[in-house]
Amino acid sequence: MTSESTAHHRSERLDQFRNFTMAHPRLVAARDELVDAIEGATPGSLVMVLGPTGVGKTTLRTKVEQLLLQQMPPDSGRLPFVSVEVPPPHSGRFRWRDYFSRLLVAMNEPLIYAKTMRVYSSAPTPVATIVGDTDLSFAAEQALRHRRPPVVFVDEAQHLGRVASGRRLSDQLDVMKSIANRTGTVHVLFGTYELLAFRNLSAQLSRRCLDLHFQRYRADSAADRQVFQSVLLTFQKQLPFESKETDLAAMWEFLYERSVGCVGILKEWLVRASVRAIRHGAAALTREHLEATALSISQCEKILAESREGETRLNDSEEAKLRFRTLLGIEQPVAAAPRNPAAPTRRTARVGQRSPQRDPIGGETVAAYA
Repeated sequence: MTSESTAHHRSERLDQFRNFTMAHPRLVAARDELVDAIEGATPGSLVMVLGPTGVGKTTLRTKVEQLLLQQMPPDSGRLPFVSVEVPPPHSGRFRWRDYFSRLLVAMNEPLIYAKTMRVYSSAPTPVATIVGDTDLSFAAEQALRHRRPPVVFVDEAQHLGRVASGRRLSDQLDVMKSIANRTGTVHVLFGTYELLAFRNLSAQLSRRCLDLHFQRYRADSAADRQVFQSVLLTFQKQLPFESKETDLAAMWEFLYERSVGCVGILKEWLVRASVRAIRHGAAALTREHLEATALSISQCEKILAESREGETRLNDSEEAKLRFRTLLGIEQPVAAAPRNPAAPTRRTARVGQRSPQRDPIGGETVAAYA
């Protein structure tokens, strides 16, 4: 095999590795839970899929889309789902106009920016006005009603929180909830733990929202460590190298450390390291390639800090459960220990004040002072 054909072969193997996705236990469990949530949710509900960055939320969305596509009966007019990604705002704050435009594009709506709203007045002919945010919102609602998708997937939904100064976060989610309610669709919001800012903003939102926690693998769990090492073995078989010298399992602690237990971060890292190894003509992936392409310690610390904070807020503690049951009246508060009425009470006197006692009288007094 010539050097040119070898390079072409490795390039093909690298593309295959890029497109490879693995159904690891965390992903499979989250997929099944999300499908159950979509099928069991009331039309107009919101489902929040929360997890650390790089855990694989986009891969989860893709897997669920494939299932919905297979389950949807043939219907030329109905969409099995609609997927839209919320981009980071260029102006520093989120704009609904951009979101509705992308939503219409996802539904293949024609002539998005040519739409006008006819305003009837005393003029003999209707007056066409320039399309605005309200018009795009109405167009998106009409498209959802006509195309009848059961679910709308909103990726990178944490960008909804980039609001203008003085605007409430609850207003953002109220708009989303209103669209879901009027169109009878379930909206699934994928995002990092920043989405927790939207959580429990009001009782109405709490009632209509369902949380789904897509967690990373944790090193303090023996089961998670074993699964993570199995993930490494699976990735190792898919690496674009003919040589069998690469042993990812032997480096599992380093690989876990710089991926923080997130399979998505691990996969992107292995792709970067493989590209570097191929460019340098290496026959196998080595630790040097991995060290040169790993995230820095400061980057990993930031990811870990946000992950631990989000996990703490989402996992209900026993103390929180007991406090809630007490507020409901199911659990009675622990009463203070009763006082013993026979026990003497101790009084604290002021400085210079005699303690109460019986003074001697009569001859005893004379004897005492003689």
